[in-house]
Amino acid sequence: MIQSQRHLFNIPDNVAYLNTAYMSPLLNSVVSAIDEGARLKSQPWRLTIPDFYDQVDQARSLFARIVNVNSKNIAIVPSASYGIQTAANNLKIGKRKKIVLLANQFPSNVYPWKRLALRNDCSIKFVEGKAGESLTNSILKEMDENCALVAVPNATWTSGNIIDLIALRKRSNEIKSYLVLDLTQSAGAMSIDFQKVKPDFAVIANYKWMLGPYTTGFLYAASEHCFGEPLEEGWIIRKGSKDFSNLVNYTDHYDQGAIRYDMGQRSNFSLMPGVIKALEQILEWDIGKIENTLLLQNRTLSKRLEEIGLSITPESERAPHFLGAKLPKDRPENLLSLLADKNIFLSERAGFLRITPHLWNNEEDFDRLVNELSKIL
Repeated sequence: MIQSQRHLFNIPDNVAYLNTAYMSPLLNSVVSAIDEGARLKSQPWRLTIPDFYDQVDQARSLFARIVNVNSKNIAIVPSASYGIQTAANNLKIGKRKKIVLLANQFPSNVYPWKRLALRNDCSIKFVEGKAGESLTNSILKEMDENCALVAVPNATWTSGNIIDLIALRKRSNEIKSYLVLDLTQSAGAMSIDFQKVKPDFAVIANYKWMLGPYTTGFLYAASEHCFGEPLEEGWIIRKGSKDFSNLVNYTDHYDQGAIRYDMGQRSNFSLMPGVIKALEQILEWDIGKIENTLLLQNRTLSKRLEEIGLSITPESERAPHFLGAKLPKDRPENLLSLLADKNIFLSERAGFLRITPHLWNNEEDFDRLVNELSKIL
């Protein structure tokens, strides 16, 4: 296990922050890097042409190491919705009549598919979990020859239920359907090997488990999808863009790979240094060690929560970094406020108390959570 890394964050001793799935705090090193980047922008005469490219490419390469792909397949995006819409614009569903999503899926991975379905006279099947059946099997049952694509997370954002992505990829190959992933609630906390999962597209927003600043993220596009239309026709994604004096000689040719999908103004001189610092820290800790530490933390915490009467999603059905506690019907309506008054911060989603600690948490945080919940519930 990795010992508590609280000293790397600006979290007071009296705060128990257990809400990574909402938004992570920034590492002190990330804050310093963002501050330095902002100060650089305050003196633009210090900015050079390489500053528009080098840090972006460094971030792209660092993230590619985390998911085990070539950096040429990674685009820089500002949000999950941006990445999902890019995928929706570039997947041709033909005459098939069904798109498979999860019930209660995060909206960013729903609205683009609703538009695509409307344009193609296609239906959307929302899969609901059933008692006694894994969420993966429920999805697989809907993946028939009529299925054009499946767009799901790796871990549900409400209760952390896990989905077997490799099983979905295998079935997608059999029926020749697309697999699109929103990994915002898992990348950075779980080992995810794109060489094995082989998604068509996958998007990750950085502000949760990637420990990065808001409005930054990554989009993976499989090589066969790196020839599509970007959401923006930016200048910097074109061949020859580094020659600023030649930009008025317009070209129809994009740079190679997924770079064509990069957002406009991707060279964010303030935020990109923070993204890099967060990625470097994750790689230093090692994803496998992060995953194992969070698994063991949550295993112990789940037992303690069950002892005070809460029903926890079984370990075999949940992501290692998530705890979903089914709340009793007679719970106080202001439960989160009561906890916040004690400086304990977490979320409620779809009837679940969502508990998502990270490496900054310690035993004192878990003691306070269990003690307060035992008093309130």
